[in-house]
Amino acid sequence: MYRRAYVTCIGTAAVMGILAFVVSNHYDRPLLDPEGKFLGPSWARLPLLLFGALLLDLLPRTLWYSRLRPSAMPGIVRERLSTHWNRERMTLVAVGIVSFYITYVSYRNLKSSLPFVRGDVEYDRELMYLDRVLFFGQDPPVVLHAVLGESVSAHFLSYIYLWFLPLVPLALTAWLVWSRNISYGYWFATSQCLAWSLGTLSYYALPTKGPGFEYFSRYNDLTHTPTTDLMNSLAFARADVIHGGVTGIVQSVAGFASLHTAITLLVALMVQFTLRNRVLKIVFWANFAITVVATIYFGWHYLADDVAGIMIAFVSFYLGGIATGQKFDKRSLRSHPTTTTSAIPVEKV
Repeated sequence: MYRRAYVTCIGTAAVMGILAFVVSNHYDRPLLDPEGKFLGPSWARLPLLLFGALLLDLLPRTLWYSRLRPSAMPGIVRERLSTHWNRERMTLVAVGIVSFYITYVSYRNLKSSLPFVRGDVEYDRELMYLDRVLFFGQDPPVVLHAVLGESVSAHFLSYIYLWFLPLVPLALTAWLVWSRNISYGYWFATSQCLAWSLGTLSYYALPTKGPGFEYFSRYNDLTHTPTTDLMNSLAFARADVIHGGVTGIVQSVAGFASLHTAITLLVALMVQFTLRNRVLKIVFWANFAITVVATIYFGWHYLADDVAGIMIAFVSFYLGGIATGQKFDKRSLRSHPTTTTSAIPVEKV
C-alpha cells in the first residue's frame, strides 16, 4: 500500500509549476496570478478557499438540522467534524485545492507565454481547411448560424458557454467536499490537473488563435452577447501583451485543444461514473453537447480543437481513475472503487 492518489495530483501540479517558472525565467516574463487583482493575494486566498470549503459544508447543514436553535448547533458541528471532516477528508480538500490552484495558475502563465515561445508559428489556416473538408466545403460556423439563427440562439449559447467559468471551481469543490468515497475526490482533482496540463501541451504542440480571432469577419452578424465582450477583451489583452509590452496581464488566446470541451466532458464523465442521479447525468451530458456547439458557433475553436479536447478528457479521466484505484467495468459506463481512502492497493488496480 502507498498513497499514490495524492502523489499523482501533487506531482502533476509540481511539473506544471516548474515548467511555468522555467519558461517565465527564460523569456523574461513575470509569473502572474491571473485572478490576483480581483480575489486578493494567493497567500491569503488559499487559506480562505480551504476555510470556505469547510464553511460551505458546515453552515447550511447546521442551520437546517438545528432549525435555527442555537443550543443545537454545537452538537451538529461536532458530529459533522468527527464523522465527515476526518484526516482523510481534510487532506483531500487541501491537496485538491492547492494542486489545482498551482496547475491552473501555471497553465494560465504558460498559455500567456505561448506567442513568445512559438513565435509566429500558427496552424489556423490548416485547421480552417480541415473544417471545410469535414463540412463538405462549408465553414461550420456559417452552417450553424444558418441553422440556429444569430440572435436568440446566440444568447442561449453564450450563457451556456460562460457557465463554464463558475462550473470549474464549483464542480471541484463538490467532489472534494461531498464525494461519498474519498477516492472519487482524488479522481476528480487528479483528472482536472491532468486535463489542464495536457491542454497546455496541446497549445504548444499546435499553436492556433481560433477562428473567431483569425477569421473574425464571419461572426460580425451575430447579435451582441456577453461572449462578444469576452472575446473582445481577450483580443485587446493579447495585443497589449504581444505588441504593447504590457507585463501585468496574461494573454489567454489559444485554440488547440478546446479545454471547454475537455473539462465539460470530464465533469459529465465524473457524474456518469460516480453519481446515481439520472437527472444530473442528463443535465451535464447536455451541458457538454451544447458547449461543443457553442465553441464552433462563436468561433472559439475549430472542429479539430473539440476532437482533441474530447481525447484529453478521456485520457485524463482514465489515468486519474487508475491512479486513484478505480476499476472500470468492461463495456459499461460504470466503475467501482477498490479503496475508500487515498491508500491504493496496487495489485488490485
